[in-house]
Formats: sequence, structure tokens, C-alpha cells
Amino acid sequence: MKRRIRLLLSAAALAASAGLVLSGCTTDKLAEQYRSGSGQNYIAGDGTVSEFAVNNRGDAVTFSGKTGTGETVSSMQYAGDVLVVNFWYAGCPPCRVEAPELEKLYKKYQAQGVGFLGVNLYDSEATSASFENEKGITYPSVLDRDTGSVLLAFSKTVPPKATPTTLVIDKKGRVAARILGALPDPSILDTLIHDTLAETD
Repeated sequence: MKRRIRLLLSAAALAASAGLVLSGCTTDKLAEQYRSGSGQNYIAGDGTVSEFAVNNRGDAVTFSGKTGTGETVSSMQYAGDVLVVNFWYAGCPPCRVEAPELEKLYKKYQAQGVGFLGVNLYDSEATSASFENEKGITYPSVLDRDTGSVLLAFSKTVPPKATPTTLVIDKKGRVAARILGALPDPSILDTLIHDTLAETD
């Protein structure tokens, strides 16, 4: 599996180069800045992918938070399912780039019982909702700015350490994989979800 991820990362580098050529039509200035590699006023992770063996995942992570519409979301709702958790905020350039890809994967796996949950670290309800509407995001996001409770819950096990960070949670509520920083390529997250979904342990 680790060899396959390394191969995917190599392919991702080629795909990213091609993606830069195709990205000129966007009107998202922050996304353009990120793609240009200027790094102005922004520091993030490098897309490092970490996988955790089934027998080395530690305890299940329990969390609870509220969405912008006031609904409570908790780990209990995803018990027995694979869950993808993405830490983000609207002013984060790579978050803006990867958001549509996360939505595509959410739609792909929704019928298979895979949940997606955003964790907005800094924004107000209005800013978060505007971002989700602009990017077409239909899965829920917890607003974690005031309490930091969801970030804290995961930091005890696998610290996110950068924004964005994407975690794949197994059916027992344990962190199976982490992508630190922007997605190197959507196919890598796709593979991580597929493999975690196929686990029987």
C-alpha cells in the first residue's frame, strides 16, 4: 500500500503541473495565488500522506460540535462508517482549490455510507456559508472557531498541524490516514477512502 501511495504521489506531481496550465480560467484570486506558488502571507503543510496500521491506530476519537445552522454533529452519528474530516477556513488558498475535489469524492462515496465533515477553524457563520455556497459544498461543516473542541479532540491522537488537513477515520472511529496540507492529488484521497472502506478488522 505504501508503495502504491508513493507511486500515486509521483503521478500527482505530473498531474499538478498539468493542472497549472488548465487553471487559468478561475476567478478565485486566492486560489490563483496558491497555484502560482507565491506563498504570499501563507504557510501550510506539504501534502505529506501518513497511513496508520490497523493495530497502531489507538483509541477512537470522540467529538461534538455545531454547524452554522445550529445542528449538533458528533462522532456518534458516524459510528460504523468511514468518515473524512477536512480542517479548513475560507481565506486558506489551498482550501479553496481542493474544496470542489472533496465535494466530488463526497458524492462518489455517499451511497456507500462514507461521511464527510468539514471543520472550519476561524470563520463566522456567514463567511463559512458563503464559501460553501460558492464552492458547491453540500456536506456539513462544524464551526470550531469559538470552542476549538473538534480540533482538540483530534489533536490528542493525530495533530492536524496545518490547514488544510484531511483525515480518514475508520469504521471504529480511529484515524486511519492523514494528509497534512493540500491534497497532492484527489486520487490519493480516493485510494485511502477505498482501502479504509474495504477493511474488515
